[in-house]
Amino acid sequence: MALTIEVNADQQSHAIDSARLKKAARLILRDAGVTSAEVSIAIVCDQRMHELNRQYLQHDYPTDVLSFVLARDERAKSLDGEIIASSDYAAREALRYGWTTDDELLLYIIHGCLHLVGYDDTTAQANSAMRAAESRYLQHFGLEHRFQS
Repeated sequence: MALTIEVNADQQSHAIDSARLKKAARLILRDAGVTSAEVSIAIVCDQRMHELNRQYLQHDYPTDVLSFVLARDERAKSLDGEIIASSDYAAREALRYGWTTDDELLLYIIHGCLHLVGYDDTTAQANSAMRAAESRYLQHFGLEHRFQS
């Protein structure tokens, strides 16, 4: 059983620290008890994220991150999923929150991976739990969460 995490940077605007993103995903998967996983992480530009949002969510705008569970078997503790994040979006938000594009992208991958393992953010209580988990994982990288106001 293995945790296979692949990173594909399908954009040219920003250098991507693939090892850091893989480390975050692996940490979350292990903490969730996942023993076998194939997770694809794609870093894309805003234009591609906009297309994906229209295709899958009927949203006519780019967002920060999308995540898709492709297969999950609770009994086997296995998971296949995909996380897609926009580096352009991350660069804009990083300026807003006063940290690097890499740090913002790390937050997106943490957020997306938390969705893969079952976290939700559709209610106030669930959102609070999601933010607390994000903060815990950011601390592994020496970062404090930069909450939206």
